[in-house]
Amino acid sequence: MTAQTTSETTDRASAQPDGLPEFVDAARQWLDSVAGRRQARPWGEGSDAVVVFENWTAEQERAETDRRREYEQAKSDAGFGAITWGAEYGGRGLPIAFDLAFRRLEADYDLPQRTEMFPVTQQLIAPTIAQWGTEEQRAEYVRAMLRTDLIACQLFSETEAGSDLAAVRTRAVQKDGRWVLNGSKVWTSGARVADYGVAVCRTDADVPKHQGLTVFIVPMDTPGVTVRPIQQMTGGTSFNEVLIDDVELDDRYRLGPVGAGWKVALTVLAAERLDSGNLGLDNADQAVELARNVGRELDALDRDKVADLVCRSFVQRLVGMRVAAAVGAGREPGPEASVGKLLATDTMARTSETVRALLGPDLTLRGDRWGTWAWTEHVLGAPGYRIAGGTDEIQRNILAERVLGLPREPRP
Repeated sequence: MTAQTTSETTDRASAQPDGLPEFVDAARQWLDSVAGRRQARPWGEGSDAVVVFENWTAEQERAETDRRREYEQAKSDAGFGAITWGAEYGGRGLPIAFDLAFRRLEADYDLPQRTEMFPVTQQLIAPTIAQWGTEEQRAEYVRAMLRTDLIACQLFSETEAGSDLAAVRTRAVQKDGRWVLNGSKVWTSGARVADYGVAVCRTDADVPKHQGLTVFIVPMDTPGVTVRPIQQMTGGTSFNEVLIDDVELDDRYRLGPVGAGWKVALTVLAAERLDSGNLGLDNADQAVELARNVGRELDALDRDKVADLVCRSFVQRLVGMRVAAAVGAGREPGPEASVGKLLATDTMARTSETVRALLGPDLTLRGDRWGTWAWTEHVLGAPGYRIAGGTDEIQRNILAERVLGLPREPRP
């Protein structure tokens, strides 16, 4: 080891927050007590699933949600849940470095699947209520959502609005001291298992569209709320349409000031983009393993596609590390969040291209060969992430206008 390397190692060690090594040791001991270590499996053993959107029935979705919820509750009770939050929310008030360290540890263990509803609830909705909610709302919802006693979904997208969230048409009108909501939401993940939905509604049609929005916390069992699953190309129903017919809510369910719904929604969307940068990497790694085990000599075009996928997934990881470094240093991530989302959807698309080149017609044949037919789930599901979490077009507009300083896209 050179003197320079030794110095760099010493600098990194000295930069660690006080107590982090002891925290990691305690966290590893707790994880060892509740789960087994993840073991690398030889190619051809275990599950070959590479799904993007699950194909669970309603009963399976509920069962998987409950399994992960039990783990999250145990983690919270052991003091490893809301690590960076204050004691009033069941947390320990530790720096973000402790949370990132725990997440890295979790990756080494076989744990119940963390479905989309958990980051939505814990990393999107709970912080938004903590920022915009009343004292009563923070006391009622935030700690319960961090512990996953309550699960939440987003009631944002609408068919008529497309990618323009400010164009939503679901109306909320005050009547006899209550709010009456009417409209519909679409592409809502987890609506079948959610206890609450956070809905963006139009409360004033006579002002510019960004100013006439208000957000509500909607109990999903309220009369007038109907959840209708949407069937995917793969046969599953991960998404739902949510119909809202004369849903009456007290004003205590309003989140944030009347007319401030756009700002409240942006709080959620910013967290969503921040959390999407690591999407698709596991499947990209699996595609590289497929290239090693495809059973034939790769030609030059195959090797080029595989090498390109390796390089791009590596870049995606580097951007994710930059985001984590910014958060760890207490800074707001810059354009990395939108770049990470674009890189993720690009990695997914190039994974599909690589798999199609490697498998050829075998991809479309439903046989018994491990690691072939399973890839149809990825190929059919990956395009959905060009829309989910903010479309690719929206991310490019953000980067063009806010980072590169290019002229704004014409808006009517």
